[in-house]
Amino acid sequence: MPVRIVLFDFMGTCLDWHSSIIAALPQDIPEQDRSSFALQWRQTYFDANTKRIADGLPTENIDVTHSKTWDQMLTKDSFANYLPLLQTVGVKDRCITAWHSQQAWPDVAPALQRLRDEGYEVVVHANGTTRLQLDLCRSSGLQFDALFSSQLLGVYKPAKENYLKALELLAEGCFRVCHRCCTCV
Repeated sequence: MPVRIVLFDFMGTCLDWHSSIIAALPQDIPEQDRSSFALQWRQTYFDANTKRIADGLPTENIDVTHSKTWDQMLTKDSFANYLPLLQTVGVKDRCITAWHSQQAWPDVAPALQRLRDEGYEVVVHANGTTRLQLDLCRSSGLQFDALFSSQLLGVYKPAKENYLKALELLAEGCFRVCHRCCTCV
């Protein structure tokens, strides 16, 4: 059966999440440290998801996970000098909200259009909530034929069940998954 549907991871692959988080962090923090904070916060989020999978727990609203992992980040010695800035009223909420507004990498929209022109359907397949994915499509201007969130699928990637549920919903026997580690277009 020929490939008709291409699934894409979203943040990092299609979207520049890093720049939006750096921009939301207090500008009095040097850019290199804001970058380090953003990267470590993202890893802490992945670690939390991995633990939920291992513990057999259901998916959690990504904003709740980001809130919990933000609090964990504030306990790290490497950011102790910035605690007054990071604990300022509104900073945490602004940074969590920033995950909902990201710009697409410049080559993504033309690549998606090229795939559509060739008859493929393009689908987001990513962790998070459907609300997050809708917000990200709006902020980035990217258009997809369907959005598969871990919330919708009931389990986080990279659990095998997540991919099997996506296949079940698509009712297709063949697909490709595009992640930041490979190029499919």
